[in-house]
Amino acid sequence: MSNKERVDRLRQAMRAEGLDGLIVAGPANIRYLTGLEAEDAWLLVAPRRLYYVTDSRYTLAVGRQLKSQDVEVVEYKKDPYQYIGRLLRARKTRWLGFDEREFSVAQYKRLDRQVPAMIRLKGVSGMVERLRLRKDKQELRLIRKALRIHARALGVLQESLRPGQAEREVLERLTVFIKKEKAGFSFPPIIASGRNSCFPHAKVTDRKIRANEPVLVDFGVQVRGYKSDLTRMFFLGRMTALVQRVCAHVREAQRRAIALAAPGVPVAELDRAARQYLAKQDLARWFGHALGHGVGLEIHEAPRLSQNSREVLQSGMVVTIEPGVYLPNRFGVRIEDMILITDKGCEVLSDNIH
Repeated sequence: MSNKERVDRLRQAMRAEGLDGLIVAGPANIRYLTGLEAEDAWLLVAPRRLYYVTDSRYTLAVGRQLKSQDVEVVEYKKDPYQYIGRLLRARKTRWLGFDEREFSVAQYKRLDRQVPAMIRLKGVSGMVERLRLRKDKQELRLIRKALRIHARALGVLQESLRPGQAEREVLERLTVFIKKEKAGFSFPPIIASGRNSCFPHAKVTDRKIRANEPVLVDFGVQVRGYKSDLTRMFFLGRMTALVQRVCAHVREAQRRAIALAAPGVPVAELDRAARQYLAKQDLARWFGHALGHGVGLEIHEAPRLSQNSREVLQSGMVVTIEPGVYLPNRFGVRIEDMILITDKGCEVLSDNIH
């Protein structure tokens, strides 16, 4: 899908909300609509034109990259909202939407002071995010490319992990590989060995990895803004009976959730299936986070796969399925894969890198 098609879909949504203007402030949303990494930028979406508002550090580069698109680059000097106000006045806008989650109270007040008195401000949430829920062919191509690099990175870890290495050494080796691939990390990697693995968001430390203990590795690869996100367990030596039992149950909980994934299924049902299975094994009390989340231009996107969510799966969504069990001061196990919701069910995108 082209950027123009994405903007056209957004304008349809704006008309349905009664808006003749919308300020897009989130970097991921601006990138989705223009293809550009956004820093200190705002996108004003008008009925027939886009205005990319930024400062002198970026205007030349942005102007060159947007030359073939129907976007006007506007350079502001001190206050971007002053320039946005001028654009709105010239366009005779009546109803201006802004994403309440992207604006602080102070920013809202600045915007309110600068827009003409006849303009009504309307807080809206998730207009662009709703368009991003279902990935198109171009987005899926980039996600699959990130996963292919991810697979090679896991292979490097498989071959190089040894007892006696520090977690930080493992991270350094992984970083070198990702740089050689001309990619980046989706988020700071988690490399947690032994007891450190019982912390779901463990920090990388200088702890030495020991034989016969689990190593939890959670990282993502980023290609042109699109991300992968997988968690794998490595074992250097023999697994204890308890570790084997927990791993088997976490994998079965994941399998049951994936088996349910299809268009029209409430995401809460997937979370419930995994959690109820773990409850029967007396492990659910150690599973404290949601089952998964959407992935795309952001590492955590809608939908959130939690038992409290009212979202329903749609074809084109890319989500993680990541049940985990974390036994305090002992070890943790998390297995995370990415799936694509298809017309008839789902595809495990990361199937080829188990």
